[in-house]
Formats: sequence, C-alpha cells, structure tokens
Amino acid sequence: MNKSEIKVKRIFTWKTVISASLVLTGILLFVYIADEAVIEKEKMFDDMVIGFFDAITSAGLIKVMKIFTFLGSTAFLVPFYVLLIAYYFLKKNYLFGIYILIITASSTVLFVGLKLIFHRQRPGHPVIKGVTGYSFPSGHSLSAFVFSSILLYIVWNSSFKTPFKWIISIFLIAFATMVGISRIVLKAHYPTDVIASFCVGIVWVILSLWLLQKQINQASSNLT
Repeated sequence: MNKSEIKVKRIFTWKTVISASLVLTGILLFVYIADEAVIEKEKMFDDMVIGFFDAITSAGLIKVMKIFTFLGSTAFLVPFYVLLIAYYFLKKNYLFGIYILIITASSTVLFVGLKLIFHRQRPGHPVIKGVTGYSFPSGHSLSAFVFSSILLYIVWNSSFKTPFKWIISIFLIAFATMVGISRIVLKAHYPTDVIASFCVGIVWVILSLWLLQKQINQASSNLT
C-alpha cells in the first residue's frame, strides 16, 4: 500500500467516525428533547430563549424574520428544487437528481410523521397568520437544513476553490440557522422544536448522503 492509498484510507476513517458521531449525537439529543420538552413538558429552556427574543424583538426584526420564514417554506423551496432537479436531469446526472427528490420528499414525510406522533401544540399567539398543525419538530427548520445540506454537498464536490467553498458553507449554515430563529421570533415554534428539527436533519442528511455516495461509488466501479 503506497502513501496516497494510506492517506485516502485515513481520511475515509475519520469521515466515518465523525459522521457516525454526529448521527449518534443527533439521535440522543432528539430523544432527550422529546422526553424533557414534549413528554415531560419541561419549559424552562423554551421560556428562557423566548424571553430573550421577546426582549430584542422589534417591528423591523419581525419583517426580516418573515422573509427567512418564507425562504424556509414550500412556496420557495419546491420551485427551487424543481429547477435544481431539472438542471441535473439536463446534465444527464439522473442519479443525483433522483436522490435530491428522495431526500427532500422523505424528510417531509419524516417531520409530518413525527408531528403526528408527538402531538405537541404550538406556542400561543403566533405573530404570523396561517400557523396550523402540530409544533414538534419544526418543518420549516428541517426543510431549510436539508436544503442547505444538499447545496453544501454540491459545493464541496464542485471545482470551486476551497476559500470560496468555506464562504458559501458559512452562508448556508447561517441561512438554515436564521430560518430556525425566525420560527421562534414569530412564535410559530418553541426553541426545542427547532433544535430537534436540526437533530433530525443531521441524522437524515448524513444517512441519505452516505447512501448516495455508496451508489455513486458502485456505479463508478461498474464502469471500470
């Protein structure tokens, strides 16, 4: 085994360890939040975070948060995904286009199913209209996280220079975070709803992209 093969093996091992650790952490934190905040109805953390945002909320901040909430909605994300999938189909990269569809559709089914399981009621007096359904976990936050993760995967597998990749990554992480914060500020969700949705997103995205990479590697080996 030459030096380059050893380096590749080490990178793969570290990626596997980090990914597995994130999946395990996401699952454990989600279970903890579900038990404490939903089942046991412990509200100390939620009340503290909501109180913080109440103290700094202004009319201007609410307008900004409404924009981020829209960016995490199906009204924005679905057309974007249609264009993205169409782009990869036009490039004849059918596997990745189909996987984008599968990841987004399955994540939607997942959060809807979790809402039906936990039946957590939303906070009272939401700032925006049309807030219906159960609260736990946050669908907007999960959708924004999955959306950002897919774009991150695309960016880091592109030919962009590394500094540019990091700039885009920071922007996408900030975007998903702001969508989550917007749901708290607008009183559409509890803070624990948002954190739990990010936990679900971490687990779902890592497992989905692992399966995608496995399919890509298998397809490449079949061609050689």
